[in-house]
Parts: sequence; structure tokens; C-alpha cells
Amino acid sequence: MDSRRAYTVWVVGLAAYAVAVFHRGSLGVTAVDAQERFSAGASAVSLFLVLQLVVYAGLQVPVGIALDRFGSRALVALGALTMAAGQVLLAVATDVPTAVAARVLVGAGDAMTFISVLRVVSLWFSGPTVPVITQLTGIFGQVGQIAAAYPLVLALHHTSWTATFLGAGAVGVLMAVLVVVFLADSPPGTPVAPVAGWSEIRANVSGAWRESGTQIGLYTHLVTQFSGTVFALLWGFPFLVLGQGLSTGTAAGLLTMLVVVGMGVGPLLGKLCGRWPLRRSVLVFGIAGATIAAWTVVLLWPGRAPLWLLVVLVVVLASNGPGSMIGFDYARTWNPAHRLGSASGVVNIGGFMASLLTVLAVGAVLDATTPGASTAYDLGAFKAAFSVQYLFWAIGLAGVWRHRRRLRDRLASDGVVLTPLYTAVRSRVGRRR
Repeated sequence: MDSRRAYTVWVVGLAAYAVAVFHRGSLGVTAVDAQERFSAGASAVSLFLVLQLVVYAGLQVPVGIALDRFGSRALVALGALTMAAGQVLLAVATDVPTAVAARVLVGAGDAMTFISVLRVVSLWFSGPTVPVITQLTGIFGQVGQIAAAYPLVLALHHTSWTATFLGAGAVGVLMAVLVVVFLADSPPGTPVAPVAGWSEIRANVSGAWRESGTQIGLYTHLVTQFSGTVFALLWGFPFLVLGQGLSTGTAAGLLTMLVVVGMGVGPLLGKLCGRWPLRRSVLVFGIAGATIAAWTVVLLWPGRAPLWLLVVLVVVLASNGPGSMIGFDYARTWNPAHRLGSASGVVNIGGFMASLLTVLAVGAVLDATTPGASTAYDLGAFKAAFSVQYLFWAIGLAGVWRHRRRLRDRLASDGVVLTPLYTAVRSRVGRRR
């Protein structure tokens, strides 16, 4: 039975991740205001987020190495302070280069947070509890997106750009203090030996990268995460308001629904992964297939989609975040504890590289299909822009399929024979009877 202290430590880490998501999503819900403040078009605003995600993805392996060396508390606290600095800089920014620098700081701090919290979960919890707590971390951390969609927008409309983002920076500083005081890397008496020396670091990174369990985690993260991330972080709000003609309140409500529905899906996926760990790829293919189908119907719908269809799209996208957590579960189960940070960093690259490339491509297509320097993007432009997603779905699905075959061949060589999922379910139900 996991201790009360374990849950206390996890709640602090969870709060730090929620604040990171709040900082990460703060630009997406203020994209229209950002265009006006910085006199920037879609490509320029995309650049803010793209560079933020480039930094996030590019730092995953270095952060994983630092995580194995210095532990979670140091990195989570440093990440909170770095994001706070970025928000303060954005508060006073009046030009595009300064705003870009601010979002780079946010991306750097964000990069230090999530995999550090996952390491806390792996060391404080045991057995089948880990995938469930991992899912809960990913889902309840999205409360930060709700804070960005409502309180941040409300503050922006009732105060000013500067006051709003200075307040966001203050939240980051407060979180850093809480982490230093309450977060612990591992349970007392079970310290994890830090990685020492470059030879050991190189061996960890190389071993994590060559491991097919890490690779399937990377492609799982890619194929299940990027569509929901792009929608939530930047282009979903403009798509719903400018393209689909919804009010800002309705659009914010749909983004909130994405988070709330995901909170219900996450624990279910965690339990399924814990119960049938050898069939996690079935969940991955199901989530990716449903996402592709929902987007295809919306993009082919003549004219604006009805509200019920947009609700269906958002409900399906709500499974993307929880689905991406399966990638980290692959990394955990196929890598030893001493290189878990490096393996998690590799996995986290997948979805965010696809996300940043999609964000950039969507912005470029919007500008290319809209006359002049106008930011009044029509529905046709949005439909053309969101079609770029099919390329990344194809890459992700191919990667998951290839590495699944390699892992199954390895299991078969060890004498493990996988039966169809329906057979496993029937067998488990039969045992309960």
C-alpha cells in the first residue's frame, strides 16, 4: 500500500506540472490579443509557439540526463523559476523578438517539469499503481489549461497585458517555493544513486535510444499527442471562433470540455495498461484511429460543422493527452531505473516535435491561403491548414507498428505468446467467475 507521504509528494509535483501547463497554454488563448499587441500575422504567432516547442523538445534528452544526475526537486524548482522569468519578460514585451525570447524561456522551464514529476511517481509508487498515477498526473495537470482558458483570459480583458502576465510570473515563483519545501526525490531510505561521469551518461542515453521499448514509446507519444496539443495550445481557439463562427465563451467551453473529458479517460487507460500491459498498442491504434476519423468528418463537412460534431471532435481529442501517457509507460517497463530520466526524455520528444512542426505548418498554410496580411482566416483556410496532420499520423502509426513487431518478436523468443485481446478479456472474466 502506497504511503500518505507518497500522495503528498505527488500532489506537489502535480501542482507544479499544472502550473507548467498554465504557462504553456497562456499564449494559445491570447493568440488574437498577441497578434494585435505585436502587429503579427499567423506565421509570426506560430513562431512564438514553435520556438517554445523546439526548446522543449530539444532539451528533453539533456533534461533527462540532468534528471538522472540531480533529481526531480532541483529540476522542477528551476523549471518553475525559468517559466516565471519568461512570463515576466512577455509582460513587458512590445516587439516580436522580445516575445519570442519570453516564450523560449517558458519552453525551457516547461521541459524540466513533466518528466521530473514522472520520475517522482516511479520512485514513490509501486506496481500497477504507477500507470494509473501517471495518467492522473497527465490529466489533472491539464487543470492548468482551464486556468489559462478562463482566469487568464478574464484577467486580460479586465486589466492589461502587462498586469496579466506579471501575475502569471508570480504564480511560478510561488510554485518554486512550494517545490523546494515539500517535494522529495524518493522515499526515505531508498535513495537512487545519481549518474556520475560522462561514460555512464553516454551509456544511459545510448541504451535508452536503442531500446525498442523506448522507440515505441516515442512513436506512441507522437501519434496520440500532437493533434490535441496543437488544438489546445494555439490553433483550436482561432479555428472555433474565426473558422466555425462560435462565440469566445463557447470556444473556451469546448477547450474546457477537452480537459474535463480527458480527466475521465485517463484513469481508465491507466487501469487498462496496468491490467493488460502487453496489449497497450491496441489502445494506441484505437485512439489514433478515432482522432483521424473525427477530423476527417469535420474537414469534409460542407461549410461550418454543427456544434454537436465539434463536441464529438473535442471529446475524441480529449483522449490524445491520456493516450500519449502510454508512451511513458512503455519507457518505464522496458528501461532500468537508473536511465529512466533519459528514456522519458526520448519519449517526450516525439509528440512535441510533431506538435511544433504542425503548429508551424498550420500557420504557414493559413497565411498562404489568406490574401495580403489579413488575419481574418476563413473556414477554407483552416480546413486546408489542419490537413497537414495526416502526414504525422502516417509517420506515427508506421513507427508504432514497426517497433511493436520487434517487441513481440523479442517476447516470442523468450517464450511469451500473445493471444488476441478478446481472448485475454474472456479469460480474465472467466477467472473472476
